[in-house]
Amino acid sequence: MSPLSSLRRHVGDTIFARIAGDEGPARRDRIHFTEGPRRFGPDSAIHRVHGDASMFVGGMRALLLQSLHPLAMAAVDQHSGYRGDPWGRLQRTSTFLAETTFGTIEDADRAVAIVRAVHGRITGTAPDGRAYAAADPHLLRWVHVAEIDSFLRAHDRYGARPLDAAGRDAYVAETAHVALALGAVDVPKTVAELDEVLAGYRPELAGTSAARRAARFILVHPPVPLPLRAPYGLLSAAAVAMMPRWTRVPLRLPYLPLTEATAVRTSGIAVTSAIRWAMGAGAPQPRPESAGGRTVAG
Repeated sequence: MSPLSSLRRHVGDTIFARIAGDEGPARRDRIHFTEGPRRFGPDSAIHRVHGDASMFVGGMRALLLQSLHPLAMAAVDQHSGYRGDPWGRLQRTSTFLAETTFGTIEDADRAVAIVRAVHGRITGTAPDGRAYAAADPHLLRWVHVAEIDSFLRAHDRYGARPLDAAGRDAYVAETAHVALALGAVDVPKTVAELDEVLAGYRPELAGTSAARRAARFILVHPPVPLPLRAPYGLLSAAAVAMMPRWTRVPLRLPYLPLTEATAVRTSGIAVTSAIRWAMGAGAPQPRPESAGGRTVAG
């Protein structure tokens, strides 16, 4: 193996270990190579988006945007271990996305059932006195639309092969299947519907102290090893630059339009390209056509 190939493998393995954990290689093999029909084929929009390095930027943006719903943020703040075990939470989230995107239908449905069971146990009272439940279909829809809007926008800007208009609608429709299975209702199926649903949540959103603490944790005090601090900073800057202008004051985020349109965008392209290059070294290799590659309509 050449020095460059060795470096690529090392960097890719380091990134993968962070997002997938010690059991990541075994999970990856199970998800990608287990025989059985898949809900989404390799040419699907959801495969293209969720398999791209732009997800690193989209994931950060999703966390920031989701935190603006006071009830959703209260549930995370009071029940999630994101401060005590942030990497564990990331690994569980990335595994769920991989299972529901690339796994067999059986694996995907099992992953959804596990998450639904967890949601069913999460209830509480927000600091403003309102009760919340993680299984509330309205909150589930908010988490979903904030997530897929972030993933799609990040892919539009930093993806290797951005989708056309039909592909963007297909992505929204494909991701709706998982949201509905988790218990969300009235889930958007097109980009136009996604924009409409997101706008409908605006009156409910606010920058709570818990949301601002989460933003500081993600952007200012992340538990990132020293060698990864610089690329992490570039990813977080790219994520903030894609946040809507109206979110900046509630979350105490900077707004530097000229810098965001030039230096931040350029560095975002550079770091996502570097991640794509490194992660490609350890990507699952296609298997010969077999029963394991079948897809069915969702």
